[in-house]
Amino acid sequence: MDSSTTDTVPSRAIVVGPRRSPLSSSRAALGALMLRDVRVLWGDFAIFVLRTIVQPFLLCFVFLYVFPKIGQSVGGVGGATAFATVLVGGVVGISVMFQGVQSVALQMSQEFGYTREIEDRVQAPCPIWLVAVEKVLSGAVQGLLSAAIVLPIASIVHARGVEAQINLHWAVLLTLLPLACVAMGSLGLVLGTSFKPQNIGMMFGFVILPITFLGGTYYEWTRLAPVKIGSWHWLQTIVLINPLLYVNEGMRAAFTNVPHMHLYVVYPVLLAFCVAFLSLGIHNFRRRVLS
Repeated sequence: MDSSTTDTVPSRAIVVGPRRSPLSSSRAALGALMLRDVRVLWGDFAIFVLRTIVQPFLLCFVFLYVFPKIGQSVGGVGGATAFATVLVGGVVGISVMFQGVQSVALQMSQEFGYTREIEDRVQAPCPIWLVAVEKVLSGAVQGLLSAAIVLPIASIVHARGVEAQINLHWAVLLTLLPLACVAMGSLGLVLGTSFKPQNIGMMFGFVILPITFLGGTYYEWTRLAPVKIGSWHWLQTIVLINPLLYVNEGMRAAFTNVPHMHLYVVYPVLLAFCVAFLSLGIHNFRRRVLS
């Protein structure tokens, strides 16, 4: 054999697969982020349940069990049974709101804090705004779970002779409840990106507390009509800027037959709050991430 002959190794063709589109990459990243939050929630599910039921249970226990037992009047017109029915929508509504705020705002205050954990999230192969949307969707899912947990509590925690009259309206329930959860998750995004981590405690005193007490949790909006100056129903007018009011009125429409705000008002206003909160929250989120 000729010494000048050299053995040649056949070259292997490099196969390049089809590139993933930005839409496909974003969808996969969104699913991965959601899956991570679901796994974290499942790992701390007992804490989630306790966090969800404490306030509604105490409200129902004190107002619907203790007060009737000790002869304390509660409920005004219609008595304790009417108040128990009104309170059903209120406790479900505030549970949805608190989950939206706690699961989004408090978590973001930690991720924007000293550890800057948010930097790991925004490295996902998707736009920054989609990471913010995932936070809202995660909060909305937790809001749905909290509503499912709290409704039975509001229905059964009461003294003998005091019963909440539950009447499920499925068309309203299946459309309004998800919208309310997304709106409250978007509110959590706004609050989480507006307050600095060291000032997050101020959020509860200056924002959450007034929203809770003036959001129709313990009364229907129509009952505020007697509170007026001259012919101006000032309190009934001012509380219209409170997003929780529309959530609570919608929950009463979904779970009971008590008088409530017209649904042709509740739906578009909640949708408007959802769009406004989500737009502002995404803007703040981008600014905080890039700063």
